[in-house]
Amino acid sequence: MSRLIAGQMRINSLPEQDAFRFLSHALEKGVNQFDHADIYGNGECERIFGRWLAAGHIDREKVVIQSKCGICLNGGNTYYDNSGEYIIRSVDQILSRLNCGYLDNFLIHRPDALMDAEDIARAFTLLKEQGKVKHFGVSNFNPAQISYLKTALPMPVEFNQMQLSLAFAPMISEGLETNTYSSNGLSRSQGILDYCRASGISMQIWSPLQFGTFAGNFINHPDYWNLNNELQQTADRHQVAKSAVAVAWILKINPSMQVLSGTCNISHFDEMLQGTAIDLTREEWYRLYKAAGYSLP
Repeated sequence: MSRLIAGQMRINSLPEQDAFRFLSHALEKGVNQFDHADIYGNGECERIFGRWLAAGHIDREKVVIQSKCGICLNGGNTYYDNSGEYIIRSVDQILSRLNCGYLDNFLIHRPDALMDAEDIARAFTLLKEQGKVKHFGVSNFNPAQISYLKTALPMPVEFNQMQLSLAFAPMISEGLETNTYSSNGLSRSQGILDYCRASGISMQIWSPLQFGTFAGNFINHPDYWNLNNELQQTADRHQVAKSAVAVAWILKINPSMQVLSGTCNISHFDEMLQGTAIDLTREEWYRLYKAAGYSLP
């Protein structure tokens, strides 16, 4: 699988032929993994992708397709449903929209306070036996929630999608500033980074260029002058774009990490893709971390 994943959340914002052009470009560039969720565009993003597969006569075996379910939108009301019945029904609907036969990866989109591990295990087992899903994972789960699922699942949890960026790195700072009075040492992810490392769970990182929770892009943002200055110096040394350095910073953390790109702009996508070919030094990595406003004890 490619280390950069082409996220499909905004693909419905493009005219369909432009969407097809972007998807084909990503594949030509060696990005063979595409990430969906049933709520993206209320299912329209998956439909567009399914039409691209059919129109381009793409070899299904050459692409890695994953999707997620569990976030329910009912008018202005949002709730979570990780029941086995809902998962099975959602996967059938996802496959119908994608028109791809099976999912390489299926992820539960958000932890559900009412989830039952044995119920989920029955659904996962059925989906695997029916050939509808090959691999399973989660998104935004903490170590305790994954451990709970593992008490019943007969297959491994192979992926966990989490937010991480240079300007949003609590899972890094909580480890580096443990046992200090710094608020950055507070555990907000409950050690999910090291838990996934120890458990062999690949982390797929979303919002790699964002600060806060959907607050904005830190590239060229005036509130992140120091970070952008350091990014530019590092980018100049490697002769790439600043966003490529931001991607490389994430990928340096763990060889199994992948980064989800949310852009559908070909030039922006290509800039991020440059980051998969950069190996930052340790000094560069820590200089960027400190330029983002974090400190070392």
